[in-house]
Amino acid sequence: MMRRWSVIWLVATLMLVACGKKEQVYSQTTPLPAAPVTQPHEVSVSKGQPHSLPLRLVQTIPLLDVEGRIDHLAVDVQGQRLFVAALGNNSLEVVDLRAGQRVHSIPNLQEPQGVAFVPSLNRIFVANGQSGTCDIFDGKSFNLIKGVKLGDDADNVRYDSTAKRIYVGYGDGALDILNPATGERLGDIKLDGHPESFQLEKSGSRLFVNVPGADHIAIIDRAKATRITTWPLVNARSNFPMALDGTHHRLFIGCRNPAQMLVYDTVSGKLVTRAKIDGDTDDIFYDAAHQLIYAACDEGFIDVIEQVDADHYHPIARIATVTGARTALFVPELRRLYLAVRRQGQQQAAVYAYAVPESGH
Repeated sequence: MMRRWSVIWLVATLMLVACGKKEQVYSQTTPLPAAPVTQPHEVSVSKGQPHSLPLRLVQTIPLLDVEGRIDHLAVDVQGQRLFVAALGNNSLEVVDLRAGQRVHSIPNLQEPQGVAFVPSLNRIFVANGQSGTCDIFDGKSFNLIKGVKLGDDADNVRYDSTAKRIYVGYGDGALDILNPATGERLGDIKLDGHPESFQLEKSGSRLFVNVPGADHIAIIDRAKATRITTWPLVNARSNFPMALDGTHHRLFIGCRNPAQMLVYDTVSGKLVTRAKIDGDTDDIFYDAAHQLIYAACDEGFIDVIEQVDADHYHPIARIATVTGARTALFVPELRRLYLAVRRQGQQQAAVYAYAVPESGH
């Protein structure tokens, strides 16, 4: 992998020298205009790495009149729809990805934070932080089917397609389990603090939960709905985003204090290594096809880290975005990373769509 990056970089460097140009490295770029298609952001690339990879901005989708902070996103892959939890606007924005435009807005929510889509039911699940409810909407009419009261600060939402269960993090320390077909509450899993990002193991029954208030990662047995153990953070705090590499048994934890990514072995539970990232990350993703990690950071960058092998990681690029844009969604089926950008002054809110390369491992 490293040899391939180095060869591409050498070719790119020779071409630039032949043209009498110097490599352009940014400090920060200004927000893009709200247009259907824009030019790519400049990219700061580590020494010995390619200039044009790994993300390319291909589209900007305006979210006109959406105010305030934007939280998490979900996707309907078959229907080519993106669901955006506009927390500060108290709405869920529905984007047609084929048309590249917003097609619907569900208003009058109460600080929507997390969202999940269940394709088999064509239903959207939205967790509201202020009301502490999980609202269930029909994916065609967008009518409210049911509101399920959970508790304060309903937050991240995940769908277990194997067991057909919805998990919602909420309150001072719990995951609620819902039947997606009926909306019935099936039980709670108690935690030692408010849960942030959590990921479901596809090859097993475990669920990994970031619990920043307790400075640890909680390991849950989904089949038994009980906590198995916890893994402590090592010289780090404020663990918010999380991504999982099931093939190599690695868990990626985005920490804010200090700003870094921790890598855990999911077999032993031990810390493997760490890599520096930009500040205040809120979403992190693993691209298995290219063995890359993408971290969306509030400082105005998407950090890209190469997985050289299971134990070694190398930062290769910082993609300049917009300050405050820290929530995103990676959709491998569409080869896109979608970044939520809040409104700033006269610059309207938008979703930036980044393409990843077609070729992989």
